[in-house]
Order: sequence, then structure tokens, then C-alpha cells
Amino acid sequence: MADFAPALPHGDIQEVFPGVWSVTGTMQTVLMGAHWHFSRNMTIVRDGSALTLINSVRLDEAGLQQLDALGQVKNVLRIGALHGQDDAFYQQRYGALHWTLPGMPPAENVRVDKLLAVDGEMPFAGASLFVFADVKLPECIVRIDREGGILVACDALQNWVAPDAFFSEASRAMMTEMGFFQSANLGPVWMQVNEPKAPDFLRLREVPFRHALCGHGQPLRDTAREAFLARFSQVFAI
Repeated sequence: MADFAPALPHGDIQEVFPGVWSVTGTMQTVLMGAHWHFSRNMTIVRDGSALTLINSVRLDEAGLQQLDALGQVKNVLRIGALHGQDDAFYQQRYGALHWTLPGMPPAENVRVDKLLAVDGEMPFAGASLFVFADVKLPECIVRIDREGGILVACDALQNWVAPDAFFSEASRAMMTEMGFFQSANLGPVWMQVNEPKAPDFLRLREVPFRHALCGHGQPLRDTAREAFLARFSQVFAI
């Protein structure tokens, strides 16, 4: 196997909905000339005995044992350009298929197996795709047709209510000042990098959903659609 970045601190895998789990871990990166150290989430979806990992986060050995107890890792989904650093680890460990959008910046040591497309093949039953059309870097959202509709987002939709244990003090202060810690938020860095336009969010308004699991922040249950539509209206006057 190739050399991979080590597993960084993370929490336990938590079942959010039947057959859908989330685990929060650590992200360390340099963006916009600054060092960032904050939390990120991986979503795990089970279909039969097959597991699909969305927004992958490398787990330590104890975490991998938890993961293996849930089923067999068959798919890894990269849905945002600013994530994907741990995809190669899971692809090589499990022989999983890697799914991503056309034009996604390449991830080191990753073999792209499947290209995602609206109305195209998806890795598990009951999944559909929303793709942002007018952004600088590829990004999409997966809708799971369970529990009234669950959106799994990467960076576009966030629900960081407050910083957690996986933040450095410097990132906690910087990101507080930048307005990251709001419920049902649009990712501030994602907005700056991608310069999204209102028509994409007008289309997203038409997607039925009840809950959201984002790449950053806490699960948003039951009121996700109302909360995010209010945010879209606030930001884009739609």
C-alpha cells in the first residue's frame, strides 16, 4: 500500500438514522495562506451489507473495527473539491470503488472508477444527486430517500453551531470572526472560493428533504429544509 497521512483524532461512529452513521474527525490544511485545524464529518450509508463512505475521514484501528462491524466498505464518494485526502486509504484498504464528479481536482493515489451525474448510476439504492452548475470547483449534494429525505453535503451546506474538541485555539478564533458558527450556514470559505450564484440555490429549494448531514458541523434533523431555505433567502434574496 502507498504511504498515507496518519489517522488524526476523531470521535466514535454514531448512528444518526437507521443505516446512516456519522463520525467527526480532524482536518489540518493550509487555505488562503492560513493554517487551519478544525473538525470534519464522514457519513456512512449502508445498503444491504455494502457501505458507502461520503466525505471520507481516516479512522484509527479502533475506529476501523467499528466500521468493519457495520458492513463491507464498497464505495467512496467524493462530493466536494476541498475534501478527499483520505479517499485513497479506503480505496486501497478495501478495494472500494471511487465515485466523483467530472472535473474534480485529482486526489493523490486515487483511481477514479465512476463518474457521478444527475440521473446517472449511484452507489446505493434511494440515492440521487444535486450538482452545482455555476461554481469554480465541482461540488454536489447527495439526497438519500429515507426519513423524509436526508441531504449529505460537503462544504456548501454547513451546520457548525459552535467549535468542538477538534479545533485548535487559533482556528477557533479565526473562524468565529469569519462567521462559521451559525446553524444552517453556507460555508464561508466555500462561498469565497466558488462564488456561487442564486440560480443554483433556486434549484436546490425544489429538492424535498427534512434532514441534513454536512461535511462540517452537527446533524440538522427535522427542520433542515426550513432552516436552509431561510439562509438561501437571506444570502441570495430568493
